[in-house]
Amino acid sequence: MTDLVMSEGLADSADLRPAPSGERRRPVWVVPDEVPAVLPRSARYTEARWVARYRRASLAADLGAGVIGASLALVARFGAQINLGYFVLGALLPIAWVACVALQRGYETRYFGTGPEEFRSIIRAAVALTAVVAVTSYATKSEVARGFVVLAVPMTCMAAIFGRWLLHRQISWRRFAGRCMRRVLVVGRNDQVTTLRRHLEERPADGYVVVASCLPRGDSFEEEEGFERLGRTEMDILAGVDQYDVEVVAIVADPELAGHSLRRLSWALEQRGVDLIVSPGIIEVAGPRISIRPVAGLSLLHLERPSVSGGPHVLKSIFDRVVGLLMLLAVAPLLMVTAVLVKLTSRGPVLFRQTRVGRGGEQFQMLKFRTMVVDAEARKADLHALNEGNKVLFKLRDDPRVTKVGRYLRRFSIDELPQLVNVLRGDMSLVGPRPPLPAEVAQYQIDDARRMLVKPGLTGLWQVSGRSDLTWEESMRLDLRYADNWSIALDLLILWKTARAVLGSAGAY
Repeated sequence: MTDLVMSEGLADSADLRPAPSGERRRPVWVVPDEVPAVLPRSARYTEARWVARYRRASLAADLGAGVIGASLALVARFGAQINLGYFVLGALLPIAWVACVALQRGYETRYFGTGPEEFRSIIRAAVALTAVVAVTSYATKSEVARGFVVLAVPMTCMAAIFGRWLLHRQISWRRFAGRCMRRVLVVGRNDQVTTLRRHLEERPADGYVVVASCLPRGDSFEEEEGFERLGRTEMDILAGVDQYDVEVVAIVADPELAGHSLRRLSWALEQRGVDLIVSPGIIEVAGPRISIRPVAGLSLLHLERPSVSGGPHVLKSIFDRVVGLLMLLAVAPLLMVTAVLVKLTSRGPVLFRQTRVGRGGEQFQMLKFRTMVVDAEARKADLHALNEGNKVLFKLRDDPRVTKVGRYLRRFSIDELPQLVNVLRGDMSLVGPRPPLPAEVAQYQIDDARRMLVKPGLTGLWQVSGRSDLTWEESMRLDLRYADNWSIALDLLILWKTARAVLGSAGAY
């Protein structure tokens, strides 16, 4: 890290009134080693170019989706006998679709490349377009074929989602290569700045790169001769915005920048076309649980309680059993072939039963295909010194206790398919925290027990985030995140990512 101090010439160029002579306090500007002290002024123009390209591509994709949806609906509903009225209606559908997406903020710059918010805007646009067609048809007393609407809108929606997914993939690849990034100036205390920067570096696909940090003097460096312990003012931040040509200023739970000071800063950044984001300091909480409500003239951040019982859990249980039964029927031939291979290639039972701890601390017998020799537990003590897992779980890449067939079963997670029976019994869920051993639960801290608010899962965030390569702390953090923020939409996303993780066999041994 490089310690840079802003020059007085830059400070005086700020729009806000400077402090009286003798009271000026200079902040510490910290920039990563790979970021040069003098940055090219073309950075913002580069952002404008990729934003403009993304917006044009989004418009083209949505127009194309409208054309595809209307064309398929017309052909499926009317065949070759399309009258003029429906031909005009089909021609207007793409324009109406783009208008609905625009009204649902589908073309706002801040949502470009974010994924979930873009997809939500598409779904909301589909609902809005259906409502518009229904109301217009009723108001004008015109007879619009319901088959056309039922086909056109869903197909348009699916085509638009696929188009946005392709765009999202392309921009994610560019961001992993360091392109199409938004330059961020972080303001806050050293530990908070470090935490935010680490999170942004772990998720380059989100499109943020920290190019400088503004810290109070003494937060991260020893006091230097001629410098006092310094705070930050709006003028300091604006000078840093100009010097480092940033597009986003991130305030990290800084008590020195609140109330009227933060309001004035937002006005000044608005004049420069720079976005302001404020981190409330709340970690591992999903967006749906956070809302801002006006109370007594103030915008207060409300944190909703996680869903631990009631209707959502009943819906999740129904979803698990229905989908679990369908999956069990689909893989039944594979289960029978695997059972025969396990029985013929090694001595011992086909299934391995192990006591695990479920929701609320209830124990159950988890089922797996046996992938080790029958005396594996007895031989574990001899291999303990070779443990490659975390400090709690025993893992070994080349475990000599694993059978030849067992290696393939583990690589593609086929050994875990019998757990679908546990799902049907209600012991487990399709998605949830990893089912722990009683010995693991005995080592839990008070906070760790929250992971048992939900049923353990056949797969989960741990499965799609590294599997056996995770440390104990990382695995626990992912389980707690899921327990606090689970939803059916999140379950579907994890199931989709699980298929990719299993096919890639990353972290499986």
